[in-house]
Amino acid sequence: MKAIVYDKAGLPLSDPASLYEANLPTPVPGDNDLLVHISAIAANPVDAKLRSAVQPAGPRTLGWDGVGTIEAVGAAVADFRIGDVVWFSGDITRPGTYAEYTLVDHRIVSRAPISLSAPQAAAMPLTTITAWELLFDRLRIPEQGGEGESLLVIGAGGGVGSILVQLAAKLTRLTVIGTASRPETQAWIRELGAHAVVDHAQPLQPQLAALGHPVVDHVISLTHTEQYYGQIVELLKPQGQFALIDDPATLDAMPLKRKSISLHWEFMFTRSMYRTIDMSKQQALLARVAALIDEGVLRTTLGEHIGVINAENLRRAHELLDSHRARGKLVLSGF
Repeated sequence: MKAIVYDKAGLPLSDPASLYEANLPTPVPGDNDLLVHISAIAANPVDAKLRSAVQPAGPRTLGWDGVGTIEAVGAAVADFRIGDVVWFSGDITRPGTYAEYTLVDHRIVSRAPISLSAPQAAAMPLTTITAWELLFDRLRIPEQGGEGESLLVIGAGGGVGSILVQLAAKLTRLTVIGTASRPETQAWIRELGAHAVVDHAQPLQPQLAALGHPVVDHVISLTHTEQYYGQIVELLKPQGQFALIDDPATLDAMPLKRKSISLHWEFMFTRSMYRTIDMSKQQALLARVAALIDEGVLRTTLGEHIGVINAENLRRAHELLDSHRARGKLVLSGF
């Protein structure tokens, strides 16, 4: 099968060896696996981070968002059939979706939304799982809960932010405030359901005070947490909640103590990496979101369709990821 791989970390994207096409054996499913013929994929920041920093033992296939058709099922799989069209974001410890075929554990897969094209659907699994777990598993905001409370989303225009704003606006009663610096991204966030948008290139507190929210109940930081950490501590109410997904070089939790602010990390691969007892919650989550999409409650977060799945287009997608200026998700489809 065709696969797009890398075998040397940190090469500049101008070097064709940074991501290149290889022919690999088509994998054989284990007992809990689905063999999926890939139709569309998304490129995510985690892909670019791994390519830049993690040296593989041999050619490594990146990419975990995928939409495709099941071609084989493992002996222990009873909930899927050959021919089902599914969507998923797989296990970071296994080969990814930059390939014609991939294996994925059936417990983190659901049938794809029928109202979306494969590229539209591929934009969503990883970021949707991340956003859902942030809101409902980490911060434990009840569905239709949060009346009278406020949520500030730092970096609301990216892939996670684009679905997080929708989930919070549609499924809770929180007042949702996003941050973005460019006018077109601010408009996008409002279109997705944010009640207000502030400019993260400017001090946040005066802007929030002008909106009537000098302090907030919850902050979710999706990018550049180190840069905003001091402001986050000041903005949060006593006994507020702070969640993040990025990788600050340092994070001193002591400033949170005086206000009894709780700190929450989210990493959507935790369940699949550790085969947690509740691993199948991701299957249920994706099935619920698929239904919400087909009901018209949620919409795709596709930002740009890069083209077919090949090395050149994936290098271009990684360049956009490295620029931190992508809006929504970057998607490729077909070989």
